[in-house]
Amino acid sequence: MTKNFNRCAYYIDMGGGKTFIGSEKAFELGSDINLVICQKSKVADWVDHFREVYGCTEVYDLTKAKDFEAFFRNLGTYSMIAVINYDLVWRRKDLLKLKDFTMILDESSLIQNHGTKRTRFILRMDPANVILLSGTPTSGRYERLWTQMHLLGWPISRKLYEQTYVIWDYIENYQTGYRIPVVKGYKNVPRLKEKMREYGCIFMKTEEFGIDLPDQQDITLRIPSSSDYKKFMKDWVITVDGRELAGDTTLTARLYARQLCGQYNKEKLAAVRDLIESTEDRLIIFYNFTAEMELLKGLCGDRPVSVVNGSTKDLRAYEQDPDSVTLIQYQAGAYGLNLQKARRVIYFTLPESSELFEQSRKRIHRIGQKQKCFYYIPICKGSIETRILKTLKERKDYTDALFKKDYE
Repeated sequence: MTKNFNRCAYYIDMGGGKTFIGSEKAFELGSDINLVICQKSKVADWVDHFREVYGCTEVYDLTKAKDFEAFFRNLGTYSMIAVINYDLVWRRKDLLKLKDFTMILDESSLIQNHGTKRTRFILRMDPANVILLSGTPTSGRYERLWTQMHLLGWPISRKLYEQTYVIWDYIENYQTGYRIPVVKGYKNVPRLKEKMREYGCIFMKTEEFGIDLPDQQDITLRIPSSSDYKKFMKDWVITVDGRELAGDTTLTARLYARQLCGQYNKEKLAAVRDLIESTEDRLIIFYNFTAEMELLKGLCGDRPVSVVNGSTKDLRAYEQDPDSVTLIQYQAGAYGLNLQKARRVIYFTLPESSELFEQSRKRIHRIGQKQKCFYYIPICKGSIETRILKTLKERKDYTDALFKKDYE
């Protein structure tokens, strides 16, 4: 399907073999220099993939200073593969000197925000070939597709793209009095999909690979919102456990509202403790904030606990103990982990990113999973969490619309 493309995007459902597809395409293109940009947690996986599957010896881990120096010292002497992570790539200015190379972006949705340093840097690079890989290309937000389409060679300005495919509305910020633009919906979607195919985009679901995964079931638990939450939403300030929470900006107000639905809600903590005690199966619990992790550890009692967050990746209990509980911070573990030994996930609090939410679900629902998967979502009634969950579902619908065949 992409035989005649030197710039293409493989938007393939998790478990569809994006690593193999991306590397096979790179070898087909035949560049002497191949640069993979991925998440920090996946650098070693990509290095091992090229060394073990293809027997490549000249594979450089550019997160290591010695490898970075050796890579540039040996440029032009033989075929080379280099791997670096998104958070480091924009700090390596020498990469802008590369010419006639193939660039692979693993989880290319990580450049969907055109204003970040990583995205601006990658857009300044000059690859001859581009391969984009993602299972969640947009987080359900079509306005954020422009950067990836720009890399694929679609010569449309961001302004014209947004005018053509995005329906905008404006709401008044109650704190500043200014009107701010918000996305109300999308238009000309069939035309957008046609243009994406024209520029080398492939959309494939797991079932199209002949992979039969077990069913999934969401179980939403309705938790009463606390009196503290209601007071905060009325006054925008409250003192809880000796700490003053003051919503003096839109962002802090939203942050504290979410925390009042999580770590400060005793009924939710009790509900999650009941869920933990109700089964001896392996459990995966996703959370947002460090304070939540400490509370969740206390709810686990004597059960073995594994932790994955920004500073720790300890999966020993998960691997060894069938009754373990694994606590995972979204940003650190929603991508890349293979956790199909478990079949139950608890969302202590929800992420605001549809991409993180959908990726987190796939940690257990992937090749190797033989049992039905259950997702427990405790939600505070009439709260910000209800709105977040509604938005996450809407974003999933928008993403699914891209994957849906036009004849369906």
